[in-house]
Amino acid sequence: MPSMMRVFLILLWTTNLVQRSVPHAAGVQVFPPVNFTLTVSALAQVLLHWKPNPNQEQKNYTVRYDVKILSPVPEEYDTKKTHSIRTAALHNGFSAHIRTLLLHNGLQMTSDWVKEKIPPLPGAPETSVTNLSCVTRITISSTVSLHCTWLPGQGAPEDTKYFLFYRYEAYTEECQEYIKDEWNRNTECRFSVTRIDPEEVDNLIVIHINGSSKYAAIKPFQQLYNQNAIEKVNVPRNVTVFLEQNDLLATWEKPISPFPKECFEYEFYLFNLKSGNKQILKISSNDFRLRIDVTNRYSIQIRANHHICCTRGFWSDWSEIIYVGQNKLENPVAWILAVLCVST
Repeated sequence: MPSMMRVFLILLWTTNLVQRSVPHAAGVQVFPPVNFTLTVSALAQVLLHWKPNPNQEQKNYTVRYDVKILSPVPEEYDTKKTHSIRTAALHNGFSAHIRTLLLHNGLQMTSDWVKEKIPPLPGAPETSVTNLSCVTRITISSTVSLHCTWLPGQGAPEDTKYFLFYRYEAYTEECQEYIKDEWNRNTECRFSVTRIDPEEVDNLIVIHINGSSKYAAIKPFQQLYNQNAIEKVNVPRNVTVFLEQNDLLATWEKPISPFPKECFEYEFYLFNLKSGNKQILKISSNDFRLRIDVTNRYSIQIRANHHICCTRGFWSDWSEIIYVGQNKLENPVAWILAVLCVST
């Protein structure tokens, strides 16, 4: 009896498989999309566009498109639209494949791939900038500043002039404030105010640097940054430290930022000036209590970074040093007065 049941299940599965393959067996063809184009629509932005194949049967089929980005960063997704926008660094080119997906009664069929690419940006080898590094800060007026530094390419002539642009969403701006190296080449750029929205989480900032020279074609360079990942977090404010019997108590306010206090974590640096012992404690709240030896003298500093709400940025600078404790030998004025009294 069990063997009969197994035979029955195998026959049922085979029948179901044949039924699911009927459209393919009936000679249904899946045609690739036509007029596939890649267009640079903004700095480091590509518009992928295509049209349905006019020979494709519509009937009871669901038509979607499988998109595969090959470079510069591999990515694969499907869409029912006939266009797609992708942000990517384009200095080394961009390439993508696309094909038609035909869905019918749970069966998926695919066409051949259609390929297209954008060639690398022109320019002589090793003339692009290197070691590009960018930092943002939120100002007291709740605007965002931007500071970028870089090194000239090894193959860049001494007369090379570099020019930096940033793009944030649909807005693009060229740098107006450069700092130069000893050969009078631009190697730093400052934007005291930008269009970067300090309240957004994980938006992309596009940096584009091109150049000019009498002796060589300078190859452009592009880099994408997550806006929160390059934020130099502001220093915690209104740090207060005091002693309560044998406990050290510290309180402070979150850094200048549109994000709530829950979005920050802190490092508490405690240095025992008598013993030389150091402690760095991680804290997720805005206050802290610690049992200490109050006969010693301590120096205290606090710094902040993002936590939970968005991508971690750069740690803030340390707050100004605050001293607490009773180690009188650390006070040179009191020590000198004591010596004078004894001498008298």
